[in-house]
Amino acid sequence: MPSTRLVKVGDAVLECVIEGAGETVMLLPAGSAHVSYLGSFAEQLAAAGFRTIAVNLRGVDSSTGPLDGLTLHHLAADVAGVIEALAAAPAHVVGHAFGNRVARCLATDRPDLVRRVVLLAAGGLVPTHPEARQAAYRLRHETLTEAERLALQQAAYLSPGSDPSLLAQVESSPLWATRDLTETVSQATPVTDWWAGGSAPLLVVQGLDDRRAPPGNGWALRDQVGERVRVVDIPQAGHFLVLEQPQAVAETVTAFLREP
Repeated sequence: MPSTRLVKVGDAVLECVIEGAGETVMLLPAGSAHVSYLGSFAEQLAAAGFRTIAVNLRGVDSSTGPLDGLTLHHLAADVAGVIEALAAAPAHVVGHAFGNRVARCLATDRPDLVRRVVLLAAGGLVPTHPEARQAAYRLRHETLTEAERLALQQAAYLSPGSDPSLLAQVESSPLWATRDLTETVSQATPVTDWWAGGSAPLLVVQGLDDRRAPPGNGWALRDQVGERVRVVDIPQAGHFLVLEQPQAVAETVTAFLREP
């Protein structure tokens, strides 16, 4: 059964959900999201013999800390502090969506703490499709009917064949949404600070229907960095591939983490 622990790191307190035993896998969610939507993924990793530590970023649920002037380096330092406090180094690090940027920044700033890196829905270079960007904006700023909300969620985050009710599992922090922290933190940190993701072996798992973080991002990273980066494309999956194709994602990640 998962347990919850609050870890103080400098002027922040990070809420961590811990499950399983074995080599540690840090799970970093989409920026505004509570880690609960990664619960099934964490269970699969724990069943495969890993200890998972899912970290809510500052401002999400019980995680606290200053939010003004944040960069990815601050959030990466938070995760580094958790790894050190829980004697988890070197840890595997899995980042989904915005969490992939934190994962790459952590691997760049503190390579001593990172064993392998997995990026799920990794953006940063190839821009979001305009229709997906507009749909996400409308979801945040307009009053919508239920049918409109589901249609926009599909357009912004999911493959056309996915059930939009999957996103009911994702609990977002109003604090992050109202302050547009995902955009603010990303804009405050040069892409060159984190793009290459340090020096550890790196796996990109991406949905071929992802219009939020188009698969061109993973291909570009592989082309620029070289053989250290491996890319696996998942068909019939969008930005929330971990919910849309959970078995394929879990099997791909587990195989990579088990490699010598």
